[in-house]
Amino acid sequence: MPRKDGIAPSVYAYESLRGAILHGEFHPGQPLKPNELALERGVSLAVVRESLVRLVGEGLAERLPNRGFVVPQADDARWQVLAEARAAVEPVMLRMAISRGDLEWEAGVRAAHHRLAGTPPHDAKGDRHYRDEWATAHHGFHRALLEACGNDILLDTFERLWTASELYRRWSGASTPARDHLAEHAELERMALARDGARAAGALVRHLGLTAAALVDGVHQGTV
Repeated sequence: MPRKDGIAPSVYAYESLRGAILHGEFHPGQPLKPNELALERGVSLAVVRESLVRLVGEGLAERLPNRGFVVPQADDARWQVLAEARAAVEPVMLRMAISRGDLEWEAGVRAAHHRLAGTPPHDAKGDRHYRDEWATAHHGFHRALLEACGNDILLDTFERLWTASELYRRWSGASTPARDHLAEHAELERMALARDGARAAGALVRHLGLTAAALVDGVHQGTV
C-alpha cells in the first residue's frame, strides 16, 4: 500500500536503506537487522528483506550464513577485486571511446565535466561523506568518458562495477578529504579530448589507484 506521500513502501525502504548505508549511518560490519529496520521505517518485514536482497546484489550489503545481513567490511578483499576489475576494463574502454568518439561525444564529456566541477562534493566543511548530487555528477562524468566505446556489454559491465564499488569509493573519500578530485578529473578530460589514448588510460589507472590506496590508508588509520 502506498504511503501518504505516494511513495511505495518497497521504494521507500530501498532508498532509505541505501542512503543510510552510503552516508555512513551504519559502520562497516554492522548487522542490518530486518525486524528493527522494518519497525523504524514503518514497513513490513517482507519489504525490508526484499530491499536488503537488492542491496546485496549491488554490493552495498552482504548476507552471511547464520548471521543475516551486514554492511560489508572495509577490509574485505572484495573491494580489491573490484578495483582490479575496473583498472583492467575501464582504461581499455576509454581508449576505444577516444578512437571512436565524435563531436557529440566530446560535447558530452565537456558538459559532464563542467557539471562535476561545479558540484560541491560535501554539504559542509569537514563533512566526511559525499553529497548524492556529487556522486551522481561523478558517475555521469566517468560514464560520458566511456560512452563512445560503442560496446553495450562493456558499458553494462562498467555500470555493475561502478554500483558495486560505490560504498568503497565513499569510504575512501572519508579517509582523504584533501584529495584533489578537481585536478584528477580535469586531467582525464584534457587527455581524452586531446585524443591521447595512452596518456588518458594512464591517468585513469592512476585515478582508480588513488581510490584504492585511500581506502587502505583509511583502514590502517581507523578512519573508515
